[in-house]
Amino acid sequence: MTDSSPALDHDPDHDASAASSGDEVIQEPRLWHKDGWTARVIKNEDDDGWAVEMIKDGEPEPALVGPWTMGRDKKNPKPLDTNAFNTLVKTASEVLRRHEQQLHALLHKRLSLETAEGDVEVTLDIVPDEYEPFALLSALDAYGEQIAQVRVAPNFKLTKARAQSWAEGGFGRIE
Repeated sequence: MTDSSPALDHDPDHDASAASSGDEVIQEPRLWHKDGWTARVIKNEDDDGWAVEMIKDGEPEPALVGPWTMGRDKKNPKPLDTNAFNTLVKTASEVLRRHEQQLHALLHKRLSLETAEGDVEVTLDIVPDEYEPFALLSALDAYGEQIAQVRVAPNFKLTKARAQSWAEGGFGRIE
């Protein structure tokens, strides 16, 4: 009977995307894949040392690239282990979470107004379409019901003064 499992001695320059197929667990000195993440120890292009990259399954770019410790021989990298892999997953996940929060903050703005009709929330949601980006300016009443929505340029700057002016103008179209 032949063994169809992957070879244990992978090339250190092995393409991490190949390791990320399915739920296969790989635990090699320079390549680990588990729970949707691949850690790969690579030669540091900037000096004689080593680096480690963390790639989330399905992503084209690493979420994290950082220096990696030399082994005892001061020539080869220290092998990956469970603790190191878990720490790298935690750190890379945090980097992705902060990136998502930053992107959300850039694409979604919200402010509150007091109008004669009551409190109003004004939101600006940018739709970063590759070919025709745009933004939606919306007004919501105190119950969260939409009062108005208009399409605006993706570079529209939402300020309290502009929102107030829009409200005072009856939430009409903005040029």
